[in-house]
Amino acid sequence: MKSLLVRFFLFSLVIAACSIAVTAWLASQATTGAIRQEQGDALQTDAQILDELVRYAATHKDWTGAKSDVDEIARRYGRRIALTDVNGTTLVDTGGENSPQLPITPRALVDPLNVNGKIDPRAVGPFKVNDEEYRTLHAYADQLFQCNSRITLVEAPNGRPRLSGLGPGELSVWENCPVGDRLYTLTVTEKAAYGQLHALFSECLDQRGLVGSAYDKPPGPDPRTFDWEITTVNGAPPEVVACMDSARREQLRPYVAAPAQLFLTSPTGDEPMAIDLSTTGATRITLVALGILALAGFASWLTAMQLVRPIRALTAATKRTAEGDRTARVDGGSGEIGELARSFNAMSEKLAETERQRQAMVSDVAHELRTPLGNITGWLEATQDGLAEPDPHLIDMLLEESLLLQRLVDDLHDLAQADAGTLRLHLEPIALDDVVGQVVNAQQNREILLRAETTPVHITADPVRLRQALGNLVTNAVRYTPPGGEVVVKLFRWQDRAILEVTDTGTGIAPDDVPHVFDRFWRADKSRSRRTGGSGLGLAITRHLVEAHGGEVSVTSTLGAGTTFRISLPQACGPAGPG
Repeated sequence: MKSLLVRFFLFSLVIAACSIAVTAWLASQATTGAIRQEQGDALQTDAQILDELVRYAATHKDWTGAKSDVDEIARRYGRRIALTDVNGTTLVDTGGENSPQLPITPRALVDPLNVNGKIDPRAVGPFKVNDEEYRTLHAYADQLFQCNSRITLVEAPNGRPRLSGLGPGELSVWENCPVGDRLYTLTVTEKAAYGQLHALFSECLDQRGLVGSAYDKPPGPDPRTFDWEITTVNGAPPEVVACMDSARREQLRPYVAAPAQLFLTSPTGDEPMAIDLSTTGATRITLVALGILALAGFASWLTAMQLVRPIRALTAATKRTAEGDRTARVDGGSGEIGELARSFNAMSEKLAETERQRQAMVSDVAHELRTPLGNITGWLEATQDGLAEPDPHLIDMLLEESLLLQRLVDDLHDLAQADAGTLRLHLEPIALDDVVGQVVNAQQNREILLRAETTPVHITADPVRLRQALGNLVTNAVRYTPPGGEVVVKLFRWQDRAILEVTDTGTGIAPDDVPHVFDRFWRADKSRSRRTGGSGLGLAITRHLVEAHGGEVSVTSTLGAGTTFRISLPQACGPAGPG
C-alpha cells in the first residue's frame, strides 16, 4: 500500500464512489419529492372529480342525463370517466367507441347516501323548497339583514337562507327583529317532508322497541329538534341516531341517483403509468452506478500511470546520480511533474559542473602546492647536503613560497566557513576611503599604474573582510592587466549605497565566461602560469564577503578592452558621487 500509484488509484475510486452515492441520494430525494407531489396532485384531482360526481348524484334522481355534465368534467380534468352500475352495466363513458377496456378495479363508488359513512349534505330530496317558498324565505332574510346588518346569511342546500354558524336553538341573535321567527318557520314543503321522515323514523323506533321515548314525536315545526342539515337527532343515544340515519336514507333514496362505480383513466384509456421504484429499478440504478465507477476507475488508473511514470523515471535518474552518473536526465513533460523534472535536470547539471570544478580545483591545488613545496623541499635538501648556502636571497625565496602556500590554505578555509555559515563579521563604523587607500598601497606594482579615485564615505562594516574582498578584486585586475596597463579603484556614494569599482585595461572576459566568474574553482585562463595562476577561489570568496555585508557584487567586461567589478554596500553616508 506504499505505492503512490495504488494510493492515488484507491483515493480516486473512493472519491468517485462518494460522488456517485451522493448524486444518487440527491436524485432519489428529488425524484421522491416530485413523485409525492405528482401523486398528491393526482389524488387531489381524483377527489375533485369524485366530489363533482357525488354532487350530481345528490341532486338528480338517476344518471340518464348525466352524459353532458360528465363530459365537461372529463374535459376539464383531462381524464376518461366511466360510470357503471353494481352489475357492470355502463351508465356513462366519456371514451369513444374504440376506447380500450376499462380496468378491473373501480377507483371509487359514487353514492351520495354513503360518503365516508355519511349522507352528502347536498342530498335534500323532499326538503327542497319550491320557488314560491324560496322567494318568501329570501324576502324574510333581506328584512332580517336590514334589521341587523352584522349578521351573515348563507343558503342551505335545500334553498333555505340561514345564519352562518348558527347552531340549533341559537335564535337570540335576532330576538329584537320580529321577522326572525318567520324566517325559521317551516314551510309547507318542509312540514310534509318532516312528516314523511317522522313516519319512517317512528317505524324504525317501533322495530327497536323505542316507541314512546322522548324522541318519539313529530319532527318540527320546532327547528331546535333537528340541526339545519337534518342529519341527526340532538343529544340522542346511538340507537336513536341510527334510526334517524336509516329513515333519512330511505326517504332520500328515490331522489338521488343510484350508486355507480367510478373508473378513471388517461384520455387514451390506459391506466396512469405507475412509477417503478421496485427491486428492478434499484438494480438498474446499481448497474449504472457500477458502470460509472468502472469508467472512473479506468480514467483514474490512466491518470495515475501518467503521474507515476515520470516519477519513476525521476527515481531511477536519482539512483543513477547517487551511484555516480552525473549525466542522468529526465523528460517530465509539462505541468508540475515537468517542472520537477526540469529542476532535477538543472540540479544534475549543477552537480556535474560542480564535480568538474572540484576535479579542476584538486588538480589546480595539487599543482599550486607541488611547485612551492617542491621548491622548499629541494632547497632545504640542498642546504642540508651543503650544496647551497642559507644566504638572505635563499631565505627570501623560501619565505615567498611559504606565503603562497599560506594564501591558498587561507582561501580554502574562508570558503569552507562561508559554506558552513560560520563566517563571522566584526562590524564597526569605518571610513571606506581609508580601506581603499590601504588596499591600493599594498598592491602597488611597477609595471602597472594602480590609482584610487575616492570620496569620503562612511559605513558600518568589518574592515578586515572588506580589505580582503577588495584586495581579491584588485589582485585579479593586476594579474590580468598587461605591463603598461592601468587599474583604477573608485569609491563614491549613490543614493544610500556605497559603490566600489575596480576597472582595469586588461584582456577582458569572454561573454560566455562572464556568468561564471564568481563560481568557485573557475578561471578564465585555464593555464597555470606563475603570473596568472591561482586556485580560482578569490572571486567566490569576495562574493560571500560582500553578501555577508548585505551588499551585491557584479561584473561587466569587454573582451580585449578591460573589465569592471562593482561592489554595492548598503547604509552609506557621505557626499554622493556618479551613478
